Amino acid sequence: MIDKFWYKVARTIVKAGTLPFPITETLIQFLQTIITQDQAKFLLNFKKPSLKIEQIKEYSDLNDEEIKKMLNELMDNGVIVGSLSRRTKIMVYRLMGPYPGILEYSLMRGETSERNKKIAKLIEKIFIELSEKSQRNYDSFSKLYKQVPAVDRTIPVEKEVEVGTETVLPYEEIERYFEEYGKEENCIALANCYCRHEQDLLDNPCKVNPPKLSCIPLDKSAQFAIKHGFAQPISKEEALKICREAEDYGLVHKAFHVHSDPNKGLEAICNCCKCCCGIFQMYHRGVTPYHTISSYIAKVNDECIGCGTCIEKCPVEALDLIDDQSIVDEDRCIGCGVCAHLCPEEAIHLKRTGLREVFLPLKRIKVGRA
Repeated sequence: MIDKFWYKVARTIVKAGTLPFPITETLIQFLQTIITQDQAKFLLNFKKPSLKIEQIKEYSDLNDEEIKKMLNELMDNGVIVGSLSRRTKIMVYRLMGPYPGILEYSLMRGETSERNKKIAKLIEKIFIELSEKSQRNYDSFSKLYKQVPAVDRTIPVEKEVEVGTETVLPYEEIERYFEEYGKEENCIALANCYCRHEQDLLDNPCKVNPPKLSCIPLDKSAQFAIKHGFAQPISKEEALKICREAEDYGLVHKAFHVHSDPNKGLEAICNCCKCCCGIFQMYHRGVTPYHTISSYIAKVNDECIGCGTCIEKCPVEALDLIDDQSIVDEDRCIGCGVCAHLCPEEAIHLKRTGLREVFLPLKRIKVGRA
């Protein structure tokens, strides 16, 4: 039976997130591993996800020094993110949801202690339980997730974009992002990929084995991650090099925007593999549909010899081989460019479509009994 106090804490955290997230014993165990009872009690002050210090003081029974200490501890744990509002110049403290959010921060430092191994096992168990719950409530969960906005946006491998489509919007180009955020100090950072590190801790290493240092927080997220020891500052040139190397491993560039709005600034660019990425795995394991925003689609030309490389590398299984020719399922293609970049015959390019949403319905998979 779930403890009432910890259930209330978990519910406060879940409400702060963007994805529906059931409260289970395993989620409670995870929270008890990363925060203390006193810290959990403090989180109940977050009647809404983002609060200014004066609002926290109104809700809390702690004095100013104790509040400051508590906030710093929770920021060091990645449970709360603090950033300075550019408009008001006032510090705003945002409670993170479970995912995306606290689960990633819990392993982002790349540590390998017994505590970290325990956290990885709990995260794995959380997603197994989520898969079982989604599959057993398939119809109702499918309807629920259709109402949830896309979490990320897919950025293409730029050099695979078809000639004549160079007039892309500024927010669609990685180089321009790095140019923009590189103008201010500590606005580009480098962190461990939580997803691949988790799999390493579970003795299930990444199948393509790229460098684990491949997640790039930007802007306020970068400043926060650097200040609290989750990431290290890097230059715009280093960031671009990391992304170009990621393309050669067949990784997908995923952009995470403020409030999941592609018209707003970026919080991070992740370089994701199909076998470890939490968002890809939530889809392939039947936890959630796959929902992203893209501006491109893959096109196969007559030079295709049907080698099957693109089918093997596609992270969402959007290609098939018919009569020795690769065929793109345009409703599934996320326009990442992995197929084009890794095609040995250079028989695939990306065509600009303008912003479009790609929604792949919840997968049906077999699950065991709980």
